[in-house]
Amino acid sequence: MELEVTRDALTTIRAAAVAAHPHEACGLLLGECMRITAARETDNVHPTPATHFEIDPQALIDAHRAARAGGAQVLGYFHSHPTGAPEPSATDRAMAAHDGRIWAIIAGDEVRFWRDGDAGFAALSFTIIES
Repeated sequence: MELEVTRDALTTIRAAAVAAHPHEACGLLLGECMRITAARETDNVHPTPATHFEIDPQALIDAHRAARAGGAQVLGYFHSHPTGAPEPSATDRAMAAHDGRIWAIIAGDEVRFWRDGDAGFAALSFTIIES
């Protein structure tokens, strides 16, 4: 099954990257199964946000609580590469949990999606859908 991503989620990811520049933006990808229906920007709490990202732990806890209460599931994460390519960096690979989550990485205006699996990151194709 191909990943589906709403146009609104892509708009949120792009706007977060622009607003955070020259630092890395980050946030959560929300939805069901292989459909991302929303992206939620979070604070980047990493001490060196120009080259690294760390999602605000409280935002992640809140999103999981909302999911348990019937809200959208946390499918994965997004972050920007202000000076790199939209593909996992060496730092991304080192920090990955290999938990099957989806990662979106944006560089410039280009967003690419990846599955963080046991064997590392695998590129995902996607279709843009309306909200």
